Amino acid sequence: MAQIPKLDNAPLNLSSLRDQSRKEILTILKNIRGNKCLVVDPKLGGSLSLIVQTSLLKEHGAEVRHLNADPFQTDCTKVVYLVRSQLDLMKLICSHIHNDSSKGLQREYYIYFVPRRAVACEKILEEEKVHHMMTIGECPLYVIPCDEDVLSFELDLAYKECLVDGDTTSLWHIAKAIHKLEFSFGLIPNVRAKGKSSVRVADILDRMQVEEPVSTSDMVVPEINTLILIDREVDMVTPMCTQLTYEGLLDELLRINNGAVEIDASIMGGPQDGKKAKVPLNSSDKLFKEIRDLNFEFVVQVLRQKATSMKQDYTDMTTTSQTVSELKDFVRKLNSLPEITRHINLAQHLSTSTSKPSFLARLDMEHTIVEAESFDICFVYIEEMIHKQEPLLNVLRLLILFSVTNSGLPKRNFDYLRRELLHSYGFEHMATLSNLEKAGLFIKQESKSNWPIIKNDLQLIVEDTNTANPIDISYVFSGYAPLSVRLIDKAIRHGWRPIKQLLKLLPGPHSETKRSGFASNTSFDSLPGAAYSTNKSHRVGDGRRSLALVVFIGGVTYAEISALRFLSSQEGMPHELIVASTNIVNGHSMADTFVEKLG
Repeated sequence: MAQIPKLDNAPLNLSSLRDQSRKEILTILKNIRGNKCLVVDPKLGGSLSLIVQTSLLKEHGAEVRHLNADPFQTDCTKVVYLVRSQLDLMKLICSHIHNDSSKGLQREYYIYFVPRRAVACEKILEEEKVHHMMTIGECPLYVIPCDEDVLSFELDLAYKECLVDGDTTSLWHIAKAIHKLEFSFGLIPNVRAKGKSSVRVADILDRMQVEEPVSTSDMVVPEINTLILIDREVDMVTPMCTQLTYEGLLDELLRINNGAVEIDASIMGGPQDGKKAKVPLNSSDKLFKEIRDLNFEFVVQVLRQKATSMKQDYTDMTTTSQTVSELKDFVRKLNSLPEITRHINLAQHLSTSTSKPSFLARLDMEHTIVEAESFDICFVYIEEMIHKQEPLLNVLRLLILFSVTNSGLPKRNFDYLRRELLHSYGFEHMATLSNLEKAGLFIKQESKSNWPIIKNDLQLIVEDTNTANPIDISYVFSGYAPLSVRLIDKAIRHGWRPIKQLLKLLPGPHSETKRSGFASNTSFDSLPGAAYSTNKSHRVGDGRRSLALVVFIGGVTYAEISALRFLSSQEGMPHELIVASTNIVNGHSMADTFVEKLG
């Protein structure tokens, strides 16, 4: 099965978006005649795998390599670097060129920055005296379709850069990506933003519209009716909780990278020779599409039913005479056998982790922290984890969750845990703790926590959640409804006004604007409630519901995407939802961005 997802059923024409990106890459290769060595920065390599197949790059004369510290071997006289604008990558490229020069190798060097060149990067090339040897260009890949309803801006470090380093370059990239979408699908009439970065992106977007306007002709109904922008900072509780949907749990335990997991081949029924197998996970796999958003507890039942049904069909085949059409049906069912086997193998592997007492104890503790009623119990649990030297990221996840739900820890507790962390994991982690403090994720308590009010007003804790037949988004965490998705639900149905007071309790400002050209046209308003079925403004030309684009700045989890799909399928939801994010995260990957060792 191809790793590049099929986009035929996407609510937007994402195929054209992907084709355009593929064309940008192939045009670069076509313009450099003959054979060349394409050296790709490893992070971009994953993104490329969602756009273009390696075989197509080879057809265009490219020998593909990944950029790392070691010089690579190639007979090509032309070397093309495709990299993000990051200073550490420039140093690697310079060392490669110096290495070639020391060996007397003469090559033509090309460097293409994704999505655009940066002055700081070119300065390094000048300082290292290689700038004059290079042809420099840009490859404007601002947004990559990961699946039918998920887009990524591929900005893994945006959250840390904005909150810790004070570098807001990524916000311009996000606005540019959205503006590019508008050129394809029409100007988005309604924009609602919550959080410092989101409000800033909304402002940049308006400025871009003035400088490079998208037509707002009355003839064209925009395909995207509403844009919701939300900072990850607004809800740092959700990513720190363990996701309990099938796809979320796969990410928690195996880490999904660019729509695939890499695991021991033996888990998938292969030989036990230590080799790895790459398992694609996207909506091209019909069974995965059916079960990805379900609570894992229920997924096991679904797979059992499918396996039992197939076994019964086989028994019927061998014990009774069948008509030709019955035989045909059976053969059609057999085609789905590889998918069933694949997911039974994966589910079995996940079950070995989810049934461990340590996993269940951790889930219990997360729920206790989120309920915010037993400070001492939570404090002692985290203290014990530190003393047992459990993996640092496990500790940081719970520590962030504990600090965020309490608006920080009292000075005595804060100083104590900080000291114990440094004793257990080494004083080089002072930089890690400093990063967390700058980001407001592990801080001293200066005021009473707003969390109990937020939790109650938005009904974030749902008792007796039905995970098999959910009626609420809380099924994705077995009893906790993601704060981010509750806010998005309110924003789409009613706008920010009814929850204005509540928004003040959450980090950052909020804004709500109607874009110029639509300001006087009420037919583009996002009217509340179930009235959508008779409200033509929520329909595009062919009668489908119009879209709301939900953008997370700082990362989104698979569980939140599942919760948004659930919302989108509900009666009375005025729009179909499509999700875009700087990147896809879980608690481990988020905590890891702040880990930094001194020296």
